Amino acid sequence: MTPRVRVLIVDDQELVRAALRAMLRRTVVDVVGEAVDGARAVEAAYELRPDVVLMDVRMPGATGVEATERILRDWPHPGPRPRVLVLTTFDLDEYVYAALRAGASGFLLKNTTPRRLVDAITEVAAGEATLAPTVTRRLVRAFSGLPPPLLPGGPGGTPGPGRQDSPLSALTRREADVAHLVARGLSNAHIAEALGLGEAGVKSAVNRILTRLGLTNRVQIAILVLTAENGGTHPTR
Repeated sequence: MTPRVRVLIVDDQELVRAALRAMLRRTVVDVVGEAVDGARAVEAAYELRPDVVLMDVRMPGATGVEATERILRDWPHPGPRPRVLVLTTFDLDEYVYAALRAGASGFLLKNTTPRRLVDAITEVAAGEATLAPTVTRRLVRAFSGLPPPLLPGGPGGTPGPGRQDSPLSALTRREADVAHLVARGLSNAHIAEALGLGEAGVKSAVNRILTRLGLTNRVQIAILVLTAENGGTHPTR
């Protein structure tokens, strides 16, 4: 049985909060509370201890970025901190970078589909990271020009025998297929459907990719794949 995910919705517009509640009803998500601004979001998160905070960016008073930073930095409980998934109308770079610097695990736009939103919530609740595809592509451009990471297979980043310069050459064909679908923003369930695999097999493949390439989350996989496709340098770890 799929575990339930407890979510706190933070948005200053009542209509948006109501729409999100209706969208998430009859899914694996339980909406445990709401907040109308950043300051109340911090209070509600401390009180309700949700698994995921669905956070707007532009709100009166404390912004979603400020609230994210306070929740994660000053968490008063011994248990794990909630994950923050930013959901906003605005995809301006300043908000993306600020949210990720504050510790957000994901960044989606409000024009995302209901299924993708639920997938993103469950992904970040499980410790993954997720970004809207358009956001990932801009991050690739931001990372271009940075030095490449150490490549698997040889000391000092030197590729092993018979390998190409790209660290993606360290992957098996199946792992490369999974990596490219991760870069397209697909969830494990969608990747499994596309490749005719079990969802557990996809999760194992993602874990192997992270280990082989020395990465920590699927956002970094996406950046690496898109950078390689664009002929740029590789993002740092």
